[in-house]
Amino acid sequence: MEYKNIEKIMKNLLFSLFIMSLALINVGCDDDDGDDDEIIGNWIELSDFEGIPRTDAVSFTIGEKAYVGTGYDGDERLTDFWEYDPSFDQWTRKADFPGIARNGAVGFGTDSKGYIGSGYDGINKLKDFWEYNPTNDSWTQIADFGGTGRYGAVAFAINNKGYVGTGYDDNALKDFWEYNPNDNTWSQVFSLGGGKRRDAAAFVIENKAYVCSGIDNGSYENDFWVYDPALNSWSDLRHISDVSEDDYDDDYSSIIGIDKVGFSINGKGYLTTGGTSTSTTVWEYDPDTDLWEIKTSLEATGRTGAVGFAIGETGYLTTGRNSSYYLDDLWGFKPDNEQVDLDKNNSIVEFNK
Repeated sequence: MEYKNIEKIMKNLLFSLFIMSLALINVGCDDDDGDDDEIIGNWIELSDFEGIPRTDAVSFTIGEKAYVGTGYDGDERLTDFWEYDPSFDQWTRKADFPGIARNGAVGFGTDSKGYIGSGYDGINKLKDFWEYNPTNDSWTQIADFGGTGRYGAVAFAINNKGYVGTGYDDNALKDFWEYNPNDNTWSQVFSLGGGKRRDAAAFVIENKAYVCSGIDNGSYENDFWVYDPALNSWSDLRHISDVSEDDYDDDYSSIIGIDKVGFSINGKGYLTTGGTSTSTTVWEYDPDTDLWEIKTSLEATGRTGAVGFAIGETGYLTTGRNSSYYLDDLWGFKPDNEQVDLDKNNSIVEFNK
């Protein structure tokens, strides 16, 4: 009897230990889930870009529609142009870009027109610029860019004026130029502070432009600048790498690099892809705190040379290249939504609203 009691006690003890181990595993899983929940942002795959897969294309937005074209498909440079309507998740081919086929160009959009210029045709670094009118689907050549011919520059629009700067013309650059559509003229403004660079990224928040990343002299630039066109002045912000003794920038090293996609939504800026490799990390910038925060990573192939834009409360990313593989998928990003798995062909229109 005594032996049976001991055996019974041991069995009960082993069973209790088993239950406790399950509880610990569940707690660990719950903790992991809690950590995941702290990273917000939802990506969904949308209707593929309808043109040929490519890298180093250009994009701009006019109103509630986006336009994507030019670029390089691994064999040749392209001139086709496409309009994306997020209300229907639909692509429509538009009039081909009439300039020389190119990659590495820049684009920006005002309230009513789109603009494309600069880039590389395989031999020459270009400085011609073109205006697109969506009303009659037509292109008009405008005044040549005021600086040197170049590729790998950045561009943005503020108050219906365009701004183009940095890039590469056999040397990395930091000059900036303003385009006034009213009189079709370019005027040089103050140059970007800090280092020269090519293949940087830019986004606009509340009529100020933010420029960072890029490369020069074989080094990735880690300075970060904001431009106020009302004052024609640049101000430096916190660096985008781990340079302080504080812990806020311990993970910042993945912000630096080249060919990142930048866009802004609801007063915050976003950078993704590109980098020092083919990254999928998404960083959100808050201008009120001058701090960056990681969001849900792109749920697709990492890439370089993609294009991005924002319409309403949604960011979009398409095209690009991973090694020798050229891409044409389109992804939408809601930065404030929790991650939800949605079928590619289900709830797309609702996502885009």
